[in-house]
Amino acid sequence: MKKLTIWLRDEARMTERRTPLLPEGAKELMAAGIDVVVEKSDKRIFKNALYENAGCTMAEPGVWEQAPTDAVILGLKELPAAPRALEHTHIYFAHAFKKQSGWQSLLTRFMRGGGSLLDIEYMKGDDGRRVAAFGFWAGYMGAALALLQWHDQKVGRPSYINEGLMPHESAKALDHLISSRAMAGEKPTALVIGAGGRSGSGAIKILERHGVEVTKWGRAETKDVDREAILGHDLLINCAYVTGHIPPFLAPHHIKADSRLKVISDVSCDPFSDYNPLPLYSAPTCWKTPAIAAKSHEGRVDLIAVDNLPSLLPTEASIEFATMMLPYLKSLRDRAQDPVWVNCNASYQHACDTMTKSEVA
Repeated sequence: MKKLTIWLRDEARMTERRTPLLPEGAKELMAAGIDVVVEKSDKRIFKNALYENAGCTMAEPGVWEQAPTDAVILGLKELPAAPRALEHTHIYFAHAFKKQSGWQSLLTRFMRGGGSLLDIEYMKGDDGRRVAAFGFWAGYMGAALALLQWHDQKVGRPSYINEGLMPHESAKALDHLISSRAMAGEKPTALVIGAGGRSGSGAIKILERHGVEVTKWGRAETKDVDREAILGHDLLINCAYVTGHIPPFLAPHHIKADSRLKVISDVSCDPFSDYNPLPLYSAPTCWKTPAIAAKSHEGRVDLIAVDNLPSLLPTEASIEFATMMLPYLKSLRDRAQDPVWVNCNASYQHACDTMTKSEVA
């Protein structure tokens, strides 16, 4: 059997600091007989020298296009617009299987080149549960930004987060920042939707750590949404994982001038999907201006919808996620025997079939 090569690419997105593979994990892969190539990166939180010292083959940024076609290209966020034809198997978060914006053009690139897409979001066991996710730190960071924004609103000072986001050295440093911005005795109330999931647990963790009274909603509470209850909280942290059409949690006409709600952090951040439960914005917000005014018929609610929140805590997020991913990177050589990769590939094939049928129709 030919040796498997896993090729860790440099991320195209300038604000992406995370990695799905740690230097220690790369060493384990090589010990298991897998070749590891790492593209140099000046963005990745773990320095190039650590991978080089681990024994990885180092490559220049962005040269994965010239990698052997049987190499598996590993990343996190979106691919660059070129090439038009994708010949490799890619592992990353593609956000294409729920018919998000651009999904057809992306899948066409894979079909044109004969490659395949193993979307990390669809790495699931036979029980339907995801085996690797950044959820906890996404929820943690999303709630932290909402807290910072609310405290600034409360005292009428300029938004700290809209001065431009920068990665935090650690969760401890982030906690210190929130405490330093908070007014003594002033604590908001918060509603976390999707409280039972990874993202929800992260949001609840930091909110309760800072003395916030948290209301926790799961699927039962969203079957018949009580919008007055949502609007009666200071903060809304949406961590719900939505895979089908549901009534929106809030639409522009629900927001009133006298609503208590002042900050929404949409951790799930899926504005390009028809399933978006918060149709209050048209695109993710950016690190430069993470808080914008939500669409509303009256009143002002600030909305945060950053789609790579864990990259603001890149060390903790990378360590947790890469630890989850490592066993499945090891099993890539025999992925036809691993239910997680079988299910992941089936999701890709289903998306391609859906696209082909829609074009024929």
